[in-house]
Amino acid sequence: MDKVKQIFNGFGESIIQVDGEIPVDLPAKNGDRFLFISHDQSILTHGLHKYPAKFFPELPRWLIKRYSEENDNIIDPFAGSGTTNVEAFLTKRNSVGIDVDPFSRFISKVKVTPLPEKELRSAQKLLLEAILNYDSSQVKESDLPKFPYRDNWFNKEILLELTYLRKHIHQLNTTKEIKDFFKVCLSSIIRSVSNADDNCTRTVIRKKLNKVVKPSDTLNRFAKSVLTKVPKMLAFSKSCPSDISVDFPEDMDARNIKYAGGTFDFAVTSPPYVNAVDYPRTHQLEMYWLGFAQDSLTALKKRNVGTESVSVRNYKNRHEIGEPEADRVIANIFEIDPRRAFIAYKYLDDMRKNLKQVYNVLRKDGRYIVVVGNNRIRGQLFENWKYLMPIAEKIGFEVETYFGSEIIKHFIKVPRDERINTDWILVLKK
Repeated sequence: MDKVKQIFNGFGESIIQVDGEIPVDLPAKNGDRFLFISHDQSILTHGLHKYPAKFFPELPRWLIKRYSEENDNIIDPFAGSGTTNVEAFLTKRNSVGIDVDPFSRFISKVKVTPLPEKELRSAQKLLLEAILNYDSSQVKESDLPKFPYRDNWFNKEILLELTYLRKHIHQLNTTKEIKDFFKVCLSSIIRSVSNADDNCTRTVIRKKLNKVVKPSDTLNRFAKSVLTKVPKMLAFSKSCPSDISVDFPEDMDARNIKYAGGTFDFAVTSPPYVNAVDYPRTHQLEMYWLGFAQDSLTALKKRNVGTESVSVRNYKNRHEIGEPEADRVIANIFEIDPRRAFIAYKYLDDMRKNLKQVYNVLRKDGRYIVVVGNNRIRGQLFENWKYLMPIAEKIGFEVETYFGSEIIKHFIKVPRDERINTDWILVLKK
C-alpha cells in the first residue's frame, strides 16, 4: 500500500492519507487535509499511561524534524503527558514542557527519564516476588490513603492490594527515578480496578455497567503492567542520546512562561479544547493515590485553560475578544447560555496570553505550531483555528500555512453534536 495517497471522504472531499511515519518533506498547503494513520501511540514510553486527547507521536516528530535542528531548544506550553518532549529527546533536541497539572508533569518526567537496566530489573524482581507473597495483614489501617468517597471508589480488598503495592514501591532500596517509574505503572491500573467507568474522561460510577472488580485483580494487573512496561522503558533508555536536557518547571503555566526572550528555536503544542477535558477530574483517583491531591480539586481545575470552573459573576455580562467572527458566535451562545459564552471567551483570552508568551520566548524566524480542534457549543460551531490566526497576527506572528488533520478515533466521550472531526495545524512564524 502507498504510504501517501489521495482518498475521498463520504462528502467527496479530497484528503491525503499518510500511513505511519510522516515524510519530513511532505507538502502541506493552506487548507490541505490529511488523514494520519498512527502506528506509534504505545511504542517506547509513549504508552506508559493512558491520557485523553494526546498527540499521536508521528505528528510532533514530523513537525520537530521539519522545523528545527538537532540541539535546538523546543518548548511545548501545554505538555500534557509529554509526547512532544519524548519525541524532542529522541530526535536530539533539548526541550521544556509546561503544564499546570502536577500529575501531568510527573508522568511526563518519568517518560523522558532513562533508567539503568540492572537496577530496574532488580526492582521489578522484588515487586513481582511481593505480589506472589501478598499478605493483606502487612497493611495497617493507617497505611490506607484518605480521600473523598474512597470506599465508594474502591472495594475493601482492592484498597488493601493497592496500598500493599504502593508500600512495597516506597520500600524499594533504589533511586527515586526507578520508584517513580513503578508508581506510574501502578497509577496506570488504578482506574481499571476502581468502581469507576474505565472509558469516560469524567471519573464516575455507572451502576448500569455492572462493573465487576475481583480480589487479586490489582495484583494481576500490576504484574502485567510491569512486565509490559519495563521492556518499553529499557528500549527507550537504549535509544536515548546523551547531553540532551528535558525540563518540566513547576512554577509556570502557558500564560506565564518565565524564560528570557529568544530562548527557544521552536514551539509546538496541542492546547485543550474549549469545554476542555476536565483533566483533574479525569485523573483524580490517580492523583489521590500518588499524593498530588487530598481533597477538593476545584483550585487546580480553575487554573486550566478551557476550564468549565467559572464564577457566576464572570458571565453576567457578555464579553468580547475583539475578533468579529469569534464575537458573533460568542454573542449567539450568550443568548442561549451565558456561562458557556464566557467559557468560550475566556478560552480565547487565555490562548491570546499564551501566544504573547510564546512569541516573546521564541527567537526571530522561530515557529510556533498550534494543533487545535473546533467544537460545537450550544449548537454553534466554534472554529478555534479561524479565531486564533488573526489573534496571532495582531501579536506579530505571520500565518505561514494551515492544514487539517482528520480525527479517526474518539477516545473522548462527548455528545455526538459536539464531537471534533478535524484538528487544524497552524504554522505561525515570528
